[in-house]
Amino acid sequence: MPPVGGIRRDLTHDLQMADLLPFLAVAAVVIVTPGPDTALTIRNALSGGRGTAASTALGIATGQAVWTIAASAGVAALIAASGPAFLALRVLGAAYLIWLGLHSLWLAWRGSPAETRVRGGPGRSFRQGLLSNLGNPKMAIFFTSLLPQFGSSFAALLAHGCLFATMTFLWLSAYGAVVAGVSGILLHPQVRRALDAATGVVLVALGLRLASEER
Repeated sequence: MPPVGGIRRDLTHDLQMADLLPFLAVAAVVIVTPGPDTALTIRNALSGGRGTAASTALGIATGQAVWTIAASAGVAALIAASGPAFLALRVLGAAYLIWLGLHSLWLAWRGSPAETRVRGGPGRSFRQGLLSNLGNPKMAIFFTSLLPQFGSSFAALLAHGCLFATMTFLWLSAYGAVVAGVSGILLHPQVRRALDAATGVVLVALGLRLASEER
């Protein structure tokens, strides 16, 4: 007969796996669903290549890590419940997405060459990803509703949130690398302008939708 301590450890391990597998499934579905983060990664991958896309993905994942800490500490729940704070964050986030979209449309209209569109290097794309994610108040609602379903302690919430952020970084980096590889083939200026215009329209539309939605 196995010792009681061994049985307890095995049971704890099984319970952890039982919680982890559903979380991984839910997280994967959410992460691969296109949204503002995906659109921004595509925009920067087209403009600056896979390195810029990876920096953008890192900024987005860092924003998610910040939301994870906020959700674990209860701060995100306060933001989600506060009408003025939620509204202010929503307006700022929407304005930033719209500004990024308009910038892409401006580049498409001017027909600027690729080398003039990546000023600031990885630091700039990182900041864009970070600000885009932190400016989305839906992340507060998302993390405060998702994470508690798979853990209740601060450590459990933090671990699940960081895992989510890591998965996001890996997915968006890979996605951006593929887009950057394809964009290398599409070197014709008119094609570049069309891609800039398309990503610009998507970002503006996402910003307008964020601004108009209540929750």
